[in-house]
Amino acid sequence: MQAMTTKQATRLRRRKGDNDPVERSLALVGHKWTVLIIRDLLSGPRRFTEIQRSLGRANPKMITTRLRELEQTGLVSRTAYAEVPPRVEYALTERGRALRPVIDALKEWGLTS
Repeated sequence: MQAMTTKQATRLRRRKGDNDPVERSLALVGHKWTVLIIRDLLSGPRRFTEIQRSLGRANPKMITTRLRELEQTGLVSRTAYAEVPPRVEYALTERGRALRPVIDALKEWGLTS
């Protein structure tokens, strides 16, 4: 699966005439691993290896694809530090942090189901 282009991400964010907010939301976070990446980043910035360890079975290429999509849709920011070895951290943007109640609700539902 290829990462979204910036143009595609913008279209997802700004579709006119699409009256189904659930469909729009799932277009942004409905892919496999996406919600789990957001869950991990709710506790603060993480390096790629920390995210990879947390997800266990996830393919590194898939994690990279999801992180790029989240970055393109404005939910995640990527910060590269000019160090040796290179260091990159991912963090939720304000828009991404707004998903906390959704993740919390999923967690509660999972505990009671």
